[in-house]
Amino acid sequence: MARRAELHLLQMKTSLHLKLSQHLTLTPQLQQSIKLLQLSTVELHQELERYLLENPLLERVDAAGETDESSVMPFNGQLNGQTELGSTPASRHESEAAEGSEQRNESDSASTDFSFEDSGSFGSGSDGSTVRRNNEDSEDDNEYSQIPAAEPTLQEHLITQLSLMSLPERDRRLATMLIAHLDEDGYLSNDLDELTASIAEHIEIEPDELLVALRHVQNLDPTGVGARSLGECLCLQLKALPVTTPNLVHAMALASEHLDALGARDFVKLKRVLRVNDVELKQIRELIVSLNPKPGREFGGGDIRYVVADVVVKKMQGKWQAFLNREAMPKMRVNKLYADLLHKSRDANGKNLVGQLQEARWLIKNIQQRFDTILRVSQAIVERQKHFFEHGEVAMRPLVLREIADQVGLHESTISRVTTQKYMLTPRGIFELKYFFGSSVATDTGGACSATAIRALIKQLVQAEDQKKPLSDNSISDILGQQGIIVARRTVAKYREGMHIQPANLRRAM
Repeated sequence: MARRAELHLLQMKTSLHLKLSQHLTLTPQLQQSIKLLQLSTVELHQELERYLLENPLLERVDAAGETDESSVMPFNGQLNGQTELGSTPASRHESEAAEGSEQRNESDSASTDFSFEDSGSFGSGSDGSTVRRNNEDSEDDNEYSQIPAAEPTLQEHLITQLSLMSLPERDRRLATMLIAHLDEDGYLSNDLDELTASIAEHIEIEPDELLVALRHVQNLDPTGVGARSLGECLCLQLKALPVTTPNLVHAMALASEHLDALGARDFVKLKRVLRVNDVELKQIRELIVSLNPKPGREFGGGDIRYVVADVVVKKMQGKWQAFLNREAMPKMRVNKLYADLLHKSRDANGKNLVGQLQEARWLIKNIQQRFDTILRVSQAIVERQKHFFEHGEVAMRPLVLREIADQVGLHESTISRVTTQKYMLTPRGIFELKYFFGSSVATDTGGACSATAIRALIKQLVQAEDQKKPLSDNSISDILGQQGIIVARRTVAKYREGMHIQPANLRRAM
């Protein structure tokens, strides 16, 4: 038994083996770079505010000391954020300066101004020379800057009018309650019986009392507010017109009873039920169309989303070029005072600040890399879609992420991050970078046409059609086929619906 146990232990003897393997590890710096790349410009500035609060060695360049330079930065493939205080714009964009900044020792880099902008105390003179700027004057100018007043909401506008009316206190409270239930379009979507039942749980109320309060609300400005349906909204506006308005009675009848027939373009039925001819029906329709179906939309209170262009496209010397929007670029740098103190102090108490100094450098470097990547991708897009800038959407060519990725030497996932929530300001408008990518549709010559160009062609055909004989989806498909673009009827219908264009029967005019 002892011999067997000894043999068993020998078989279980451990041994060391050397195994070589590879795996990908995302360093904190790389994780931060990816995070900053996928943020929009507005989100980037919000994220930087958090870094500014957490890291005392990181600071934002004073907005009052900005240099008087162009609002865009020309494309050169590199961004040099480690700019010496008061350096000229030309020296900041030289690759030699960028390489030299990386080779500096710790003592030199600690006193470096990590900024996308020159010092706030310098600017460009009319002759190109560097001149001193008076920051105090700019601060005085901004001291009395005008701040626009907030636009009142619909509810605030109505309650203000209600307070000026001579009403019993009970009616005023009921009207205020109804105003609070109005939606953003100015409609009362709640049923009066349900509101009466909910109020009756707290106070005694007669059904007619709430109806009277509703009439008070409907007498307020804008006309049509407080309506319970589209027909009632239009009727309220028609009642406010002078009695001498032509075809007013017929318009009231149409708005209250026959809106469905008007929406379906059933003009034959409308002429029969209203007992009018073609000319009168056209006048009635024009009167209805002149009304406001959503009176509440005239007031504030909506969710406003601002878009900041990251890139500006201009035609320079016959060539379309991309430029970074300098107004969108954050102006960050390492606090020189803290960096100098840290350089002089080598005790153990400064270890935490050393880490924060390195984090500040990482952040500024990642911001530089973010804008450099956006610029490279944008310039590649501009080169591929130069015909769009010349001729518009009809000249848009098919483009996929792989083409741009191969051209700039990045992965497709990186291109996807760069083109999401990043915007390009062009002479034709502001577009998200993703707008310039699209699938292709084959042509009879063996080429390809982008889906964006096909949508533009469909829109042009609809705008140029005879409104009395609008083009059907089949007709549009045939016309595109005659131009060499093979598109099925269902594809035309999908693109048309995506552009919110009604079908042919609903586009027909009198």
